[in-house]
Amino acid sequence: MPEFDRPIYLLAGPTASGKSAKALDWAERTGGAILNADSMQLYTDVPILTARPDANDMARAPHHLYGHLAPQAQWSAGDWLRAARPHIADALNGGPPLCIVGGTGLYFNSLIFGLAEIPDIADDVRAAARLAYSEMGEAKLRDVLKAHDPQSEARIMPNDQQRLARAYEVWLQTGQSLSDWQARTTPELPQDSYVLDILQPDRDWLYERCDRRLRLMLDQGALDEVRALVAKGLEPSWPIMRVLGLAECVAYLNGDMPLDEALTLAQQKTRNYAKRQSTWFRNQF
Repeated sequence: MPEFDRPIYLLAGPTASGKSAKALDWAERTGGAILNADSMQLYTDVPILTARPDANDMARAPHHLYGHLAPQAQWSAGDWLRAARPHIADALNGGPPLCIVGGTGLYFNSLIFGLAEIPDIADDVRAAARLAYSEMGEAKLRDVLKAHDPQSEARIMPNDQQRLARAYEVWLQTGQSLSDWQARTTPELPQDSYVLDILQPDRDWLYERCDRRLRLMLDQGALDEVRALVAKGLEPSWPIMRVLGLAECVAYLNGDMPLDEALTLAQQKTRNYAKRQSTWFRNQF
């Protein structure tokens, strides 16, 4: 465990690595609060499938930015940072210490390296970027982006339509790459204000934990919350569809695949995602 003599504790790592439990233990020992830095735990409809802290855990320490977004809502790293700033300012100005915990690397990047002040994107440009993704497909749009912004293309994870289209729309709007904009940034956190702790568990242990957690999610009622979400009119384009296991649960509920096949596929995708997260954090920090 790192020394907690600074007001901010940044706790990052891949999915299923035990971040939430470690954050809660820290908060109870220090009297601190916990701030969510997991883009999927922002959504309100799927607490089980996103492994959001339950009511008992939330009662043991203050928790912020959990479960408040509608399934259609799309938050950027900038949206998250603006919501996080009041909690960060409180910790920096003498309030209780704050643990910022999650697996969304761009949120941690915004804190440590800063966030670019990119000009507003016109509605027609934003629509054109998303149309390009729809018409070209991910592979071809990546090739286009790579010619103008190879750094962004390399760090955007597979199947991340939102961030791929975002990098493309910035280039369309400004004629400059997102990477160039991001190079002109100021760190959000003073260098001496935080401790950074990145969990890097053994890969076999992590994969087994990913598999076991998905089985447990089904036992705890994940299918019921997905069924309720489908009843709201769930669309494939909604940002909440990036939640691990959601697409496979929908496929099962629609009769497109048996439950054991859906679970196996979701487990494989989760392991792949955990591997990419581990690699990303290792390379970034």
